[in-house]
Amino acid sequence: MLTVHHLNNSRSQRVLWLLEELDVPYEIRKYERDPKTLLAPPELRAIHPLGKSPVIEDDGQVIAESGAIIDYLVDRYDTGRLAPPRGTPERLRFNYWLHYAEGSAMPPLLLKLVALRIANAPMSFFAKPIARKIAGKLQSTFVDPQLALHLGYANDALAKTGWFVGDAFGAADIQMSFPMEAAMARSGLADRLPHVAAFVQRIQQRPAYRRALERGGPYALG
Repeated sequence: MLTVHHLNNSRSQRVLWLLEELDVPYEIRKYERDPKTLLAPPELRAIHPLGKSPVIEDDGQVIAESGAIIDYLVDRYDTGRLAPPRGTPERLRFNYWLHYAEGSAMPPLLLKLVALRIANAPMSFFAKPIARKIAGKLQSTFVDPQLALHLGYANDALAKTGWFVGDAFGAADIQMSFPMEAAMARSGLADRLPHVAAFVQRIQQRPAYRRALERGGPYALG
């Protein structure tokens, strides 16, 4: 049976959701982040050298990286419902969003989180104003403009049909769910992203999304 190595508060939630949408049987091996460092436990390195999640095992193959996992699962188990056929313009767009989610959308969201943690980290009285100034400068001159650019782009893409590829829900929307949910939690731009907000509301109402949360547990994006 297919196994998902699932880390709490992680992108592996998307893999569980896709498997629920595909109605593919799977088992979960759960791992918990270190409460202080928030890093994955060393046990994950026994599965994949980087010790990160998501990772799946299927028929003796170990596959990491969300986009690669989604591409693999769609090719193996989908019947044409969640991804366009290969060799079509729609499939090129599908592949684009699979890569865009982690390659372009997530970096500024991650930098936003890092800057906020630096600004709020415990440190000496004299160091704190310096750290806050550096973090604030990073946000105002680079992170926030990049967030506005990318989230505006995603918002415009969703304005056409409400989905990222074509006029129906698909696996590209699952891949894009994590940065869009994180945007609602971290960016401070929620009121300027009506199509992103509506997208997040729609996906969170899907029965398969809810089943994945029941199996994997809730996750925080703030």
